Amino acid sequence: MWGLLLIGASSSPAASPPTPTGAAQSIERIQNGLLPPVLVKGETPATHKLSDRMEALHVPGVSVAVIHAGKIAWARGFGVVRVGGSPVTPDTLFQAASISKTVTTVAVMHLVHEGKLNLDTDVSRYLTSWKLPPSEFTAHSSVTLRKLLTHTAGVTVHGFPGYAANAPIPSLVQILNGEAPANNPPIQVDAMPGGQFRYSGGGFEIVQEILSDTMGTPFAQLMHDLVLQPLGMQHSTFEQPLPGKLLAGVATPYRSDGAPVDGGPHIYPEQAAAGLWTTPSDLARFAIGMQQALSGASSVVLPLGTAHAMLAPMYGNQAIGFVVGGSTSRKHFSHGGANEGYRCFLISYRDGDGAVIMTNGDNGMELVFELLRTIGYEYHWPDFAPPERTMNAVEPGSFDRYVGAYRLNSDDTVAFWRADTHVKSLVSGQGAVEIFPTSEHEYFAKDVDARWEFLSGASETSATLYQNGQKHVANKMTGAEGEAALKLAMAIDKRFKEQTATPGSEAALRRLIEGLASGQPHYAEMSSGLADLTRRELPGLQKAVAGFGSLQSIAFKSVAPNGADIYKVTFEHGVREFQLRLDTDGRVDFAFFSG
Repeated sequence: MWGLLLIGASSSPAASPPTPTGAAQSIERIQNGLLPPVLVKGETPATHKLSDRMEALHVPGVSVAVIHAGKIAWARGFGVVRVGGSPVTPDTLFQAASISKTVTTVAVMHLVHEGKLNLDTDVSRYLTSWKLPPSEFTAHSSVTLRKLLTHTAGVTVHGFPGYAANAPIPSLVQILNGEAPANNPPIQVDAMPGGQFRYSGGGFEIVQEILSDTMGTPFAQLMHDLVLQPLGMQHSTFEQPLPGKLLAGVATPYRSDGAPVDGGPHIYPEQAAAGLWTTPSDLARFAIGMQQALSGASSVVLPLGTAHAMLAPMYGNQAIGFVVGGSTSRKHFSHGGANEGYRCFLISYRDGDGAVIMTNGDNGMELVFELLRTIGYEYHWPDFAPPERTMNAVEPGSFDRYVGAYRLNSDDTVAFWRADTHVKSLVSGQGAVEIFPTSEHEYFAKDVDARWEFLSGASETSATLYQNGQKHVANKMTGAEGEAALKLAMAIDKRFKEQTATPGSEAALRRLIEGLASGQPHYAEMSSGLADLTRRELPGLQKAVAGFGSLQSIAFKSVAPNGADIYKVTFEHGVREFQLRLDTDGRVDFAFFSG
């Protein structure tokens, strides 16, 4: 697949956390005691200092704001705005990336309440400067604001890489049409509107065009007037590019290897989807504004009824502009963000708690969730804090009946095997983790909050995964298919330990890059799933890879936990990191590259 799978935070309750005695004490405990994903009864948890994890993950700066009882309990910066630079403060600006979508959505809902927009009207009635390209899909089902804001409009373009400071910046119409100098393919409808969830930053650029056409006000000014100013978000702006007077106070973005993003922060003319500059404190004010609207305490931006309608689940956990959830009666709404060199997350309970975490590193999301589970533990949240598990001794051989590969309903596979007294599991696309027994038929992981229950019957054997408040049943695969899947999982684990490149992977990478740059990929050398995805995304992939210039050199770096080989690839216009993994037939079944 062209992408990266992230495992979300735990949604299991914590075990008797200490009662906070004040903001300073809470900050001290969090800063010096980041918790592991799982606590084991009777074991001292292996905690880490925030500064150590920042160094290990090449994240120079982190900024945090915590909401408690409907107010900002504390806001604190950690680390530096750039390597060798000044400290991060609560007023240091970060890119909010896709959290921009939630702020945009609130502006839309404000206009819906005023009767200036309708969630269920065909958006073609609102668009004047640009028209949605007609398709066989829109002929049968119209694109509406409700569908755009819930990622169910069938619109293309997942996200945007932005533009270097010295690059030409396209207009919104050029972005929508995928015309030079835009670096994205055309934004269009290629699936039935309302038929499925598919995350689309492109859909929010259609929303941006609707707001511009209907209101006649520049987007950044409109957002300031409708949301930022009313909520007191004085350190926030949708201006792109950011005015020069503000650039000196921003956090510099960094790549996963610790190198700064070439030229500094990218410019995002895709304002509605990714263009907000802000601070955790300002996003906390935004979250508190939503909390107050939901309780009826304030209607500064949204009235009570509109706020509740906005957060009603529409497609799974996807609401209008937010993801909603909660394992108890305490429900929350959230959204994450990922721009070049920035990672961030906003989580807010409806009843007055929450947190906003912003980082200036591509590895920042891993740190975000470490902070999130520690904050959740500190403040007694019913979700996100690490669960406590009990480990008991069992006869190692009792697991042998469960050894094998299983297929989940998602069509992913999971393999289990035993190495002496150790039991390993590997979900396809992820790394291997050791699992530990609570009983002969129940095991849990320490590296991630995941619990497995096994059932072996006369006709079939199954494994049920409990994670993030959900359960997923996997049935054991039989015959050659099951044997091959188990063998592959064990081989991936072995290669990760040995850190050796897959034979033929460098040559496969060269052919992959050449094929993408020319617009003629070697589909026969890809798995069927990757080939189908590449066909759909080829215009954007070709534009990105061709823009790197001629290929200069390829150097193997390491093996990722999921078995993908990681290469440092030098192009005429810079260095990029590529990952690819070969399946047992030598075909590429996973590929990913940094923008």
